[in-house]
Amino acid sequence: MSDLRAVLFDLDGVLTPTAEVHMRAWERLFAPYATAYSLEPYTTADYFAHIDGKPRYDGVATFLASRGVELPWGTPDDPPGEDTVCALGNGKDEIVNRMFEQEGIDPYPGSVRFLDAVTGAGARVAVVSSSRNAPAVLAAAGLADRFAVVVDGNVAAREHIAGKPAPDTYLRAADLLEVPAAQAIVVEDAISGVQAGAAGSFGLVLGVDRGVGADVLREHGADVVVADLGDLDASVLAGRVGGDA
Repeated sequence: MSDLRAVLFDLDGVLTPTAEVHMRAWERLFAPYATAYSLEPYTTADYFAHIDGKPRYDGVATFLASRGVELPWGTPDDPPGEDTVCALGNGKDEIVNRMFEQEGIDPYPGSVRFLDAVTGAGARVAVVSSSRNAPAVLAAAGLADRFAVVVDGNVAAREHIAGKPAPDTYLRAADLLEVPAAQAIVVEDAISGVQAGAAGSFGLVLGVDRGVGADVLREHGADVVVADLGDLDASVLAGRVGGDA
């Protein structure tokens, strides 16, 4: 623990229960789509297996491939209703933004306690999310001022950074914090996220089990898995992080 100086948080499902909102948004998109095209019905298992943690368009393409469907990729400007991967992804974005406006979002209390503890111990922190909605979600959750570094889907697109399960977005966040990967903790709830942490040779990959399964997270790269970040005693970091390398 004496070598760990930064904590890199995924957003959806780690800091905020937006994963639950996203899950319902994907269901609202794909359940009627599967019915309309006589595909095998969409289930929650599809979210975890094909969508969770990935950039939005990649999630669309992976789910469609699981049903033997191949659509033109299209462009990010495609409006919902067109028959392209991007149009479907933009349709999901409309659904989830409407849900955020109508329902709001509160962070996980245990995650906020853990965030308070690690920053109190001197750790540098960042958010690493595949979502392009990360700034809006952080603002809605009252966490925007807690993170000077946010590497989200917008940053990845602008800087041409590969998304999870590639480690590149996490590596970029560590670079912006000026902390080597080996001295950073990756905190993830998604298969693709713990795979990214493992691939980037980070100091610790901490899995948060929000439904994927602890064994599955360990199998794909998590070193430690907890049900809630509030269960961790982060006081062991006090005085041991945040210093110069």
